[in-house]
Amino acid sequence: MARVRSLVLGDSDLLPHRTEVDCTYQIVGADDGSRLLQLSTYGSDSRKSGPKVSQTLQIDEGTAAELVEIIRRAFPSIH
Repeated sequence: MARVRSLVLGDSDLLPHRTEVDCTYQIVGADDGSRLLQLSTYGSDSRKSGPKVSQTLQIDEGTAAELVEIIRRAFPSIH
């Protein structure tokens, strides 16, 4: 669980993950009055225990704007 401070293009060889998970999002109010977007993923369907948050990321407005541009480059048909 962490607040994302930077987005940097990686250069590792990657393959698509085989398992899918669910993700919830929430808007979190920070102490300074700003807002954070929180994304929480849950364990895969094959997990033996019940649904449980597996990973949580929080991003601020600046990082969100950067992520929007990255998404547009990755998926040009999204406007």
